[in-house]
Amino acid sequence: MGDTMNSKEEFKEFVRNNPNLIKYVRSGEKTWQNFYELFSLYGADSSAWNEYLSVSSSTSTDFFSWIKSIDMDGIQDGIASIQRVLGVVQDFANKDSSSNTDEYKPRPLYKHFED
Repeated sequence: MGDTMNSKEEFKEFVRNNPNLIKYVRSGEKTWQNFYELFSLYGADSSAWNEYLSVSSSTSTDFFSWIKSIDMDGIQDGIASIQRVLGVVQDFANKDSSSNTDEYKPRPLYKHFED
């Protein structure tokens, strides 16, 4: 009887450490009884848990495969294009501001127009 109590506590700890199991119970795919029986038969370290516990690792695997699928050369080309455009715009802006100051010199306010 003491063993049963101990294994229930171990099972509760196991569930706390593997919150993905909750998803299967909520969706109705499994019950806590199913999981407890699996835990009683195989323990916490069994490959029997792989399909239930690998959800988060498959999510990270999906993420990394998505990252790998990004065309880094294409992104570099895009960044280079944007930098070229910004450089051209900046050149125009610099030319505009420098040419304006060279060409236009406001008349001092204290001088009057000569007739």
